[in-house]
Amino acid sequence: MRRNRAAILITVSILAGALSLGGTVLACTSIMVAREASVDGSVITSHTCDSRKDRTWFNIVPYRKYGRGAVCNVYSGLRFIRDPGDVSSAAVLGAIPQVRETNGYINTAYPCMNDRQLAIGESTFGGREELRNEDAMIACEELCRLAIERTATARDAIRLMDELTKRYGYNDGGECLTIADRSEVWHLEIMGCGKDRVGAVWAARRVPDDHVGVTANASRIMEIDLDDQDMFMASDNVLEVAVQNGWWDTASGEPFRFCYAYDPEGRGSMASRRREWRVFDMLAPSLGLDPNAENYPFSVKPDTLVTIARLMEIFRDTFEDTDFDMTKNLLVPDPDNEGMFTKSSYANPFMHYDMMPLFKINGGWGWRGERCIARYYCTYVTITQSRSWLPDPVGGLVWLGWDNPAMTVYAPIYCGITDVPDSYKVCGRRSFRRDCAWWAFNRVADLSAQKWGCMRADVDSARAAFEEEAFSSRQRVEEKALALHGKSPKRARKYLTGYTMEFCGRITEAYWDLGDHIFWKYTGKF
Repeated sequence: MRRNRAAILITVSILAGALSLGGTVLACTSIMVAREASVDGSVITSHTCDSRKDRTWFNIVPYRKYGRGAVCNVYSGLRFIRDPGDVSSAAVLGAIPQVRETNGYINTAYPCMNDRQLAIGESTFGGREELRNEDAMIACEELCRLAIERTATARDAIRLMDELTKRYGYNDGGECLTIADRSEVWHLEIMGCGKDRVGAVWAARRVPDDHVGVTANASRIMEIDLDDQDMFMASDNVLEVAVQNGWWDTASGEPFRFCYAYDPEGRGSMASRRREWRVFDMLAPSLGLDPNAENYPFSVKPDTLVTIARLMEIFRDTFEDTDFDMTKNLLVPDPDNEGMFTKSSYANPFMHYDMMPLFKINGGWGWRGERCIARYYCTYVTITQSRSWLPDPVGGLVWLGWDNPAMTVYAPIYCGITDVPDSYKVCGRRSFRRDCAWWAFNRVADLSAQKWGCMRADVDSARAAFEEEAFSSRQRVEEKALALHGKSPKRARKYLTGYTMEFCGRITEAYWDLGDHIFWKYTGKF
């Protein structure tokens, strides 16, 4: 009887892998590290673009100058356009006055860093649907682009977002933007202020200098102290909108808490809360946080200073070896212990939400019930470093990995570079393409998920070698770039561009080879 049960579990796990391609879930995780919490003084933010629709290319947009009277189009759908420079598939929602100069930036689906080391991460939380004004002009990704183009500090970015949404309106659902510059990192939550109202309601809180923060698709800002301008910012209407809609009663004696007023469902989402707990528990296990709690501290002091390698490890996390391991029920007979069972090599933590009730995983919840940090439908992941002691072209660094964070390898993308490989500028959403870098990583991720218990060793070996190389060579690369920058910033940018392009080219080719290898190695051995 137990053997039949195991056979059924194997069969269903294969079906789970096949069915995981269905449906659409927009969900992202962002971790923030303030300068005194990082091992080298970097200010860090991050973003997993957990989406099956966002474009699978990015490019470098250069610094630009504009004449008097120039205008800037505001779009809907830039995240989904298929080719760099071709915005014909994006809708123009309006135009705003252009500024005289715009920063250069790394143009991922959500622009992630400009050439002045301002970086932005993102996580959707939805919020109150009745606040969304779909007739307004500016959506989340356009707020990111305009801030990246026009500002150099997190505070100025937030102020600009306030000005733009007051004038032109915000048409998106609730979003959290994690904004880092060379000295601070801020957590901003924003949404519309009504279906027929131009504007936005928002609050922002700075992560203390020796703390780390996290956002995972739920509002996290609770009480706000607007008298403490060093740590808090908010829209003028942040209390008014809540009172007018009956979401906070000034006479109740209860403090105003932003997340309960504007995203009450978010605090009930285990899909969000469990990731919040997991990030904090991995960085500050000494706190002994309850994995089933409704709320966690806004930020925590890590037990040890945080490295980029540690953040990569967290983004690879699938709750393995915790009580919330997604694969704990996927068992087969143990060949070394008759009558006993062991975890199947087919067991993978990337199953679709619809499979969770079938497996009775962690209560069998579906959407908003449970998910781990690494996801199979991630388009790309970024971890950014802003470093005040280095000139901008060298100090701004984005570690970018394509597709599932559990299987990818991160490439170092300096904010001063002028180009990326052609394969990084090709969208692969329409069809399989060998000239699209994303497909090399996506294919490895999808193949290895089918027999994760075995194939992960092949993937980990390839990934670790490249990341160790990137870490060990960074000092040498940056010392040379600094020497060149002292003579000619242009020469430094050229050198960093060459380094980034060569590294990106090698990891892409290696992942094409890795995909071929694991396909050959495991074919016929299932």
